[in-house]
Amino acid sequence: MDSLHLDQHISQQYNADLEKLRTALLEMGGLVEDQLADATRAIETADGELAEKVLKTEKKVDKFEIDIDKECTTILARRQPAASDLRLVLMVTKAIRDLERMGDEAAKIAKMALALNDDGESPRGYVELRHLAAQVGKLVNVALDAFARFDVYAAIKVVRDDKDIDIEYRSSLRELITYMMEDPRSIKRVMNIMWALRSLERIGDHARNIAEHVIYLVHGMDVRHISPSEIEKQLEKQR
Repeated sequence: MDSLHLDQHISQQYNADLEKLRTALLEMGGLVEDQLADATRAIETADGELAEKVLKTEKKVDKFEIDIDKECTTILARRQPAASDLRLVLMVTKAIRDLERMGDEAAKIAKMALALNDDGESPRGYVELRHLAAQVGKLVNVALDAFARFDVYAAIKVVRDDKDIDIEYRSSLRELITYMMEDPRSIKRVMNIMWALRSLERIGDHARNIAEHVIYLVHGMDVRHISPSEIEKQLEKQR
């Protein structure tokens, strides 16, 4: 595990402000994790009330983004951070956008749950949904943990595992499309599951983004569009 030693400042308030950013981001992340779990469960159990809860939670996620973004702007203006402090603030501004978009996707899954309540249960897709949701939920958790511990190698694992989620998603789509061709009467209901799967895949992408932000935070490396193996090679060169 790599560690990032944020500068300690004469101003205790400055230290507290930076720590507050970290805590707020993790609290927002925890809320999004709950939202994702609830949205998936709402589809599996046809629980309309749980789906409505997810939609209401989205407002809390949006407020987190606004409040944290304001705090970042204040720190940039008043403290003029440098080095690792600056990277932390910039990383948080990017990560909260990814978390907010995860919340949006969870809300879309909840809407699909409500649609299935109206249209009737889908004849296929729940096994695929459950499996992909478990993978994505784990990915989000590891990405947030990587930030909490400044763990670059956990972040690299997220980048690598997101590719597996993409493969799983495409495989699930092929199976469901084949089923709809065999039974056109099921198209509308199966499509609701497919849209939910699409949202899960996008949440995985945002988790990968957060992991890439963690690598930037710890090492100052922009690793977007770079393979996990190449990231590891570049890290070895810095040792």
